[in-house]
Amino acid sequence: MEFTNTIWSLLPAVTAIVLALITKEVYSSLFIGICAGGLLYASFNFTTAMEHIFVDGVIGQLSDSWNVGILVFLVVLGSMVMLMNRAGGSAAFGKWAVTHVKTKAGAQVATIVLGMLIFIDDYFNCLTVGSVMRPLTDKHGISREKLAYLIDATAAPVCIIAPISSWAAAVTGFVDGANGLTLFIRAIPYNFYALLTLVMMFTITYMNFDYGSMNLAELHNIAELKRKKKKDAASLTGAEDQPHPPVSQKGKVIHLVLPIVSLIICCVIGMIYTGGFFEGANFIDAFSNSDASVGLVYGSTVALIITIIFFIATKVLSFSECMNSIPEGFKSMVPAILVLTFAWTLKAMTDSLGAAEYVGGIVANVADNRALMSLLPALVFLVGIFLAFATGTSWGTFGILIPIVVNVFGGDLNNELMIIAISACMAGAVCGDHCSPISDTTIMASAGAECDHISHVSTQLPYAITVAAVSFVSYIFSGFIRNWAISLFIGIVLMIGTLYVIKNISKKKVSA
Repeated sequence: MEFTNTIWSLLPAVTAIVLALITKEVYSSLFIGICAGGLLYASFNFTTAMEHIFVDGVIGQLSDSWNVGILVFLVVLGSMVMLMNRAGGSAAFGKWAVTHVKTKAGAQVATIVLGMLIFIDDYFNCLTVGSVMRPLTDKHGISREKLAYLIDATAAPVCIIAPISSWAAAVTGFVDGANGLTLFIRAIPYNFYALLTLVMMFTITYMNFDYGSMNLAELHNIAELKRKKKKDAASLTGAEDQPHPPVSQKGKVIHLVLPIVSLIICCVIGMIYTGGFFEGANFIDAFSNSDASVGLVYGSTVALIITIIFFIATKVLSFSECMNSIPEGFKSMVPAILVLTFAWTLKAMTDSLGAAEYVGGIVANVADNRALMSLLPALVFLVGIFLAFATGTSWGTFGILIPIVVNVFGGDLNNELMIIAISACMAGAVCGDHCSPISDTTIMASAGAECDHISHVSTQLPYAITVAAVSFVSYIFSGFIRNWAISLFIGIVLMIGTLYVIKNISKKKVSA
């Protein structure tokens, strides 16, 4: 029986996702999905399946230069975070932030704004925002699940509407026969999922409410904080446990700010260096042609060296303490590295089974039906969500769907419906990636917030689904109206109105 390029090609990813959500255990769920993919590919021949899983899958993914670069970046960033913690920079920033950001809402807004400012790359965003904002959100009693959501929602959704980002470069690379960057910029106002996600975050912060499993996580976190305060008050000595590993008492806010600033600057320089900026390319072209994986490794490594020199020079840590922090940082990233490795291997299984091509063929058949053309953006949005959710990759979804849409319209940039459909591809891909437990960006957000991965996925899902539903309705309107201002206005009104209704329903449930 042939399993490639059929509906069976989706089974490995669906198996892993369903098991992860049911069992709340990500490692075994991903591995079972991988095994299912290997067996289907080999038509249940055991030796062929083993070879495909471990040689083509695990070893193949860990020998891929892009993937290795991301893992190195993870390790270096983990070491930097450990250094900042050991130097007392994170603790000092937490104390400073409490005196300047006095409310829980303020802490959430600060997290959102920082996430929006770091729009260069989603991996970089997740880990940087997490390391900076954890002390502040912890002080204000914000759960790690809520922090992970804010990080994840300002990673890919912000990168996909930023013309100067690794995501813009990826999208433009998938457009043949048309000016990719021009198309990307024109599609931004129609990227309803990304824009409405920002509206969602600010609205729930302003309304001061949560719902679904996120509300339960927030209530549980408040209960834990109260319990901890009572325990501390009941202590005979009142002394806190000694932190392990030890934290320097000489740390100041600068010992967190300078490493983060140097990391941002060095990573930007690293990315444009790989894009040929220092060989004569302009800034935009350098970003479009950059190798984000290599650029992030260059930038983070230089930033790590600067951080070590600065900490030794200011005598907050000795040389030996700095060196001891590096393997500790590595250890802190092992869970994220393991999940990423399994997620990449699962993607390799679904790729070998032709899952993306199967879904792409369905979209191509739908697009040929001229009677459905006005509904095409909404349909493409749904297909993009499903494909990205099942495969755990936005960029792979772009690669399949965008060329199909461009070919349907002949690359005519004057056709507004093509711009809307392209934007629906990007929005759907980001939405599916945002929801998927096997997405590398979702995994990074969990790592950045130091939150249990499945807890992050389950608490984020109701929020992402809410935005996706409003976005779908907005794409139906935009397919007929074909005016971004009117369509976006309708989307924003629907988004705020939906949240207002959800808040009132939640209140009635609580009072009942």
